[in-house]
Amino acid sequence: MGVVFKQSLNNTIVTYLGFGVGAVNVLFLYTNFMSEAYFGLVNVVLSAAMVLMPILAFGVPNTLIKFYSSFSDTKTTDGFMTLMLLLPLVLVVPIAALFFLGHEAIGNFLSQENPIVKDYIWPIFWIGTAMAYFEVFYAWARVSMRSVFGNFMKEVFSRVGVTLLLFLLYFDFISVTAFIPIAAGIYFLRMLIMAGYAFSIRRPRLDFDFPKNIRNILVYSSLIILGGSAAIVLLEIDKVMINQFIEIENVAYYSVAGFIAMVIAVPSRSMHQITYPLTAELLNNKNKKGLKDLYQRSSLTLFIVSGLLFILILVNLDDLYELLPEAYRNGFVIFVWLGLAKMYDALLGNNNSILYNSDYYRAILIFGVLLATMTIIFNLWLIPEFGLDGAAIASFSAFFIYNTIKLAYVKSKFGMQPFTSETLKISALLIGIGLVFYLLDFPFHPILNIAIKGSLISALYVGLLYRFRISEDVIGVLSRFIGK
Repeated sequence: MGVVFKQSLNNTIVTYLGFGVGAVNVLFLYTNFMSEAYFGLVNVVLSAAMVLMPILAFGVPNTLIKFYSSFSDTKTTDGFMTLMLLLPLVLVVPIAALFFLGHEAIGNFLSQENPIVKDYIWPIFWIGTAMAYFEVFYAWARVSMRSVFGNFMKEVFSRVGVTLLLFLLYFDFISVTAFIPIAAGIYFLRMLIMAGYAFSIRRPRLDFDFPKNIRNILVYSSLIILGGSAAIVLLEIDKVMINQFIEIENVAYYSVAGFIAMVIAVPSRSMHQITYPLTAELLNNKNKKGLKDLYQRSSLTLFIVSGLLFILILVNLDDLYELLPEAYRNGFVIFVWLGLAKMYDALLGNNNSILYNSDYYRAILIFGVLLATMTIIFNLWLIPEFGLDGAAIASFSAFFIYNTIKLAYVKSKFGMQPFTSETLKISALLIGIGLVFYLLDFPFHPILNIAIKGSLISALYVGLLYRFRISEDVIGVLSRFIGK
């Protein structure tokens, strides 16, 4: 777990740097430099590209991580890596043809409520393709336990590029209509840089003598498309569907609250970069004891950090919204529902890694597809009824059902679950601190209120964690800091 925690810590720092840049973009630059309609359009295009991305990737990022450690000789590995480079083209090429032939029909479908979307169909495909191959090259590096640079490119690079574009827009160096096409270029540049880094770690040697278990590889890749698509649908489809029912400005309002909730998921995203290949290796080596240990410790660590973030944001949310333009201030309910969904994700630790790298991935992929369908149904029902709050409730409901099924499935097949007595202690601690500080209301400027509450909560929470030594991994890091 030491390697996991060290790389996870580095990835967390990088990811929070990216989210810091993203926070400036979403909370201040987009909301002041771009109209609400175009801000909503940017989110619709990016979300649609994200929904398309796992299909274009053909499941290769997951497949690469699952099978890489099972090959011992160089020649077989070269054949496998060649297959991983070529496999996405099986879907990229025909989908490009579909976009070319059906451009008008796709545009008409996505622009039923908001005609502005129709002119930005091709950027959805190009950004989706760049995202797909970026994930392939990122996985190429991660199998060698080199995740930090890729995480930097994923979380920081594109956001800094968007920051520059927003300032160019503000100073009239580019037009608002050129913003999305140039942003697509940034995603392609990111993909190329990641390819160069991945190939510097392990240079590709084209070998068309593919592994003997190619049938298993192709079946896994084909099925993992469903799992990856289901996961992305759960995350991104709400913004696309808001565009289908109500004015596109609402996508901008929802995205601000959604971004704030996404901060809670940063520790999970960071830790999963390294736990995913480690989980695959433990499963390949049939190390059940090590797998259970990783499962429980990753769950506790993520719950400790994500829980603190949830409380910090919740008790300071009113002050934070005071800093935003008035149109964006009605996202409290959205944050609560989406934030609770992220908390449940954190509680599951490396559950996804266990399922996707085990022999039971077929069943969970079926569950994922069914629940992605449920997400669409929930949105079809709740968005017209309750607007943006309905979209948040739909997302939470789908995540709750999906995560509960995954939790029960790992318990039934592996005889393990992520919760320990420390989980209950952290729950009680979070509820107690949350209730006390939610009732406190300081009469100062919002920034000062946030700083005071944040400092007091963090000091109290960390102090109690250290005093009662609730997590070995967290205590180890705190001890090093306190020692210094």
